[in-house]
Amino acid sequence: MEREDLILQVAEDVLEEKGYYDTSMEEIATRVGIAKGTIYTHFSSKEELVASIFARDMNKFIQGIDKLLDSGQSPRSRLESLLNYFYDGLYSRRAKLLTSTFTGVDLKRLISSKNGSVHQMWDCIVSKVAKLIEEGKVAGEFRNDVSTQAMIFMILSIISPRVYDHVLIGDNFTAKELHQQLISLCFNGIISPEDK
Repeated sequence: MEREDLILQVAEDVLEEKGYYDTSMEEIATRVGIAKGTIYTHFSSKEELVASIFARDMNKFIQGIDKLLDSGQSPRSRLESLLNYFYDGLYSRRAKLLTSTFTGVDLKRLISSKNGSVHQMWDCIVSKVAKLIEEGKVAGEFRNDVSTQAMIFMILSIISPRVYDHVLIGDNFTAKELHQQLISLCFNGIISPEDK
């Protein structure tokens, strides 16, 4: 298993340096210090190798979410930590690499079949967030007059990198600054405190 982990790490580094199409299994093998054929005993193709990186990272991401949700903090504190965790994960080096790689139909199919589909993992995350929101409603920290579904929609909008990329075009406003202001709006609303 150590060799497989090393192959995944080296592959990730090469993919980041060269991009998906210019990365070869031969170069990965050379950097690991093994024969090219040895890689194929672990991964049948470059696509399967990338799918394995994606599955590994998604599992780590979900484990991180579970750790945050089990932290014992208030629902509001956990939700704020979760929003920051999403941001850091979605804008990380790995996430950008995998997003840029996630274009081929075969790759999408492989990723979907690796350790459960992406939709199943996403549904798992959404159900965890819904549970946290419901807990916050019971604790009186979140509004009961707004549906949990609407709150989830707002949260998913905050964590969507595509939204940030569109809004930031031609502006001197960083994604991190926008993220922090969206979190502030999430918890404090758009109305001036003097008018409340």
